[in-house]
Amino acid sequence: MQFFILSLVFVCTNADDKIFSVISYGAKADGVTDDSEVFLKAWMDACKWNGEATFLIPLGTYMIYGVTFFGPCKGSLIVKIQGVIKASTNPNIFCKGSWISFEHINNLEIEGGGTLDGQGASAWGQPQCATRPYTIGLSSIQNAIVHGIHSINSKMFHFDIYNSNNVTLSHVHIIAPSDSPNTDGIHISLSSNIRVFDSNIGTGDDCISIFAGSQNVNISRVTCGPGHGISIGSLGNKPNEVVKDVHVKNCTLIATQNGMRIKTWASSNVGEATNIYFEDIIMDKVDNPIIIDQYYCPSHTCNIKKSLVQIKDVTFNNIRGTSNSLVAVNFNCSSSLSCQIINLNDIDLINYNTKPTIASCANAIGHATGIELPPSCLKSVLES
Repeated sequence: MQFFILSLVFVCTNADDKIFSVISYGAKADGVTDDSEVFLKAWMDACKWNGEATFLIPLGTYMIYGVTFFGPCKGSLIVKIQGVIKASTNPNIFCKGSWISFEHINNLEIEGGGTLDGQGASAWGQPQCATRPYTIGLSSIQNAIVHGIHSINSKMFHFDIYNSNNVTLSHVHIIAPSDSPNTDGIHISLSSNIRVFDSNIGTGDDCISIFAGSQNVNISRVTCGPGHGISIGSLGNKPNEVVKDVHVKNCTLIATQNGMRIKTWASSNVGEATNIYFEDIIMDKVDNPIIIDQYYCPSHTCNIKKSLVQIKDVTFNNIRGTSNSLVAVNFNCSSSLSCQIINLNDIDLINYNTKPTIASCANAIGHATGIELPPSCLKSVLES
């Protein structure tokens, strides 16, 4: 007599989870056909799903001319990018503010290890567009996580975070040539509770730029280079521009134009940058490791006036490494509103040719403790 044992295997799934693959909606994934409409159809169904929806871009190469993914959505959304998404090189298509944009969404996750290729060389230096599109825009987003994404050769900013709250970017890899214009890695404005960590950014402009209306920004374990460093500003273009509560820690800057920078326009409106901390930073052949510039004028055609942006409560702690220039610390503050409460502690910056570095100060009030290399030039409160 033979006995047969029936083995039952139960696979438990959450009935509220569903995958919306762009391939199922007809995406060609040939790197030539515009899949924008297909992506949008898949997104709209995912956005309507009352549960956890995964909007999936599988392995393959996709061409997207441009798309905006609108919310609000019924449930939470995971955007899983596994393949390569390429932007158009046709200036009649890409002359707009964004390439891929997510707007008015709560609870968003973007992951998957895929690559966004902005094909920016087609736009850099070209006069056809008044503005060039950023690669990914996050606008009016509440609660988002972006991790494991590669962005290469954006036409303008790689990531633009605007009017958003509680957004975390980690393990992102951003690459563009050192001479690519305005290709900021991560641009933050009018946003709060933003975190960037464990990421590598090498680009043609600021690795991270923190603009007006930003607060509670935390940046850690970021390697930056090439690029223009980690910058706050420019501020003062419009009245009452404020940046506050920024903490940059455990970062490395390699062969960048600037290190830690705060900048305001040479002729500015009233504004403020306050409660800023830069600490545990390594500089490797950085042109301007520590810089506050209140006479910022890249075009050199500005009507130079006194800046009305108040910079105060700024701490540089444990900043060490090599400077490409002899002036390793440069505080060029406004003659009408001097920089207040500037704290330097354990600054150890040497010239990479082993020459002594110097500090340059104008209208900068504060104090220095610990290692002073270069020697501090800050004025004390009693001297001011």
